[in-house]
Amino acid sequence: VTSPYYKDLMGSRDIEVALTQGEIVKSNPVIMRVVEALELDKVPFEYEKKFASPIKKHLINYQARKMEFKLLGLSPQAQEQLKGVLARKNLKDNIEVEPIRDTNLFLIKVKDSSPERAARIANVVSRAYIIFDLEQQIAEVKMKYGEKHLVVRQLNDAISNVMITLDGRTLDAVEAMGPASVKIIEQAIVPIESIGSSKMLVMIMAGFMSIFLGVMLAFVFEYTDQTLKSPQDIQRILGFPFIGSIARKRLFNKTLIEFDKRLSDYGRSYQMVSEQLYMLIKDKGLKSLLVASTLKEENNSIVIANLGIYIAKMLKRKVLIIDANLRSPSINRLFNLDTEPGLTGFLEGKMSLSEITNNIDENLSVITSGKTALNSVILMESPSMKELLEKVRKQHDIILVDAPHIKGQQDTAILSALVDGIVLVVDEGKVRHQVVKNAVMNMNGKLENTIGVILNERTFPIPKFVYDNV
Repeated sequence: VTSPYYKDLMGSRDIEVALTQGEIVKSNPVIMRVVEALELDKVPFEYEKKFASPIKKHLINYQARKMEFKLLGLSPQAQEQLKGVLARKNLKDNIEVEPIRDTNLFLIKVKDSSPERAARIANVVSRAYIIFDLEQQIAEVKMKYGEKHLVVRQLNDAISNVMITLDGRTLDAVEAMGPASVKIIEQAIVPIESIGSSKMLVMIMAGFMSIFLGVMLAFVFEYTDQTLKSPQDIQRILGFPFIGSIARKRLFNKTLIEFDKRLSDYGRSYQMVSEQLYMLIKDKGLKSLLVASTLKEENNSIVIANLGIYIAKMLKRKVLIIDANLRSPSINRLFNLDTEPGLTGFLEGKMSLSEITNNIDENLSVITSGKTALNSVILMESPSMKELLEKVRKQHDIILVDAPHIKGQQDTAILSALVDGIVLVVDEGKVRHQVVKNAVMNMNGKLENTIGVILNERTFPIPKFVYDNV
């Protein structure tokens, strides 16, 4: 018996028939029967993990935890309902109905992580669709002849026979065709190949795309990053010579370098900067250098300490480090010295030069900052500061003076007029161009005896030897 419902459809164009039946395949009555038959609502959320790539596994874990958290606030009944809704939605999303051109046939395609399960689901979907067809026929017959008509009983028996095949197993071709108006011409079989691109092709494409995106991002970051990052930035923006760069300190490096042992990249960078700085000093006939950072965020004290240690130990020159940063002293901590007696004791006339000088070794001496209740500007302007620098010039080859940062600090401006030269320390990628430039300009020409800039905390995205040989 053929339902008039389907007889009417047969009068339409074949493509419309296929499209109509395709929508019926994905309708709730069919999908709900498949979910119930295969218990898809009871499949664990992380089911796909055993088929997924390592990266996708993390996404699956996240989605599973998110869903489990959502279920915690629901009653057991509400949890079952939600799982059923999600299972039906997931099944609909993974079913595709494709009409075959110039026929009234269509294909039912099912996607799943497991090829065996995909074939089983496709077979159950087609059989559930057959059951839906038979139920439509029963409804038509009941309307015309009543519930006790022989055809109604025959159709009910047919539905019962199809119901027992909803486990998705492969059937005999004649049995699989079924008694409904629509026929299953061919059953689903387990596919031997997965859909989509091969893993090798995906990996190759991912490799090319990662390189392309990496280059593009590098250009974007380079364009948008307005901080000082290279010797070219130092010379172009600040207009001062570039002395050298200090590598960013790694976790296993100590703050102060032990130059008599095998040097790390951090230590070798101090070696190169120290030798370059000494050549500049010797060539220009300088002795006293003020070493200052451009901004508060940058730490020039560590740079001064390591430069002093290298020049004293390896170049065998008598070096004196003076901590004139009375606002934020740190030289004493680096050399494990007490703050007092220090520079302020001499400037206030309380101590002699020998009393405030700490001899670290044969060629290296340190004068710490000391403590004072007086304004640091007054002490820097006092004749005692000039007197001290004149005295130590006679006793040492090089004097390195630690000073506050140059932005808005009058101490540094005063000291800059008392020394032979100025070295600025700028941290890579820490402060924007204009901020550093403004700090330099605010010195009102008092940095005219600047001999150069040291780029501190420098990173090398590509191997350092490439930078050194380009």
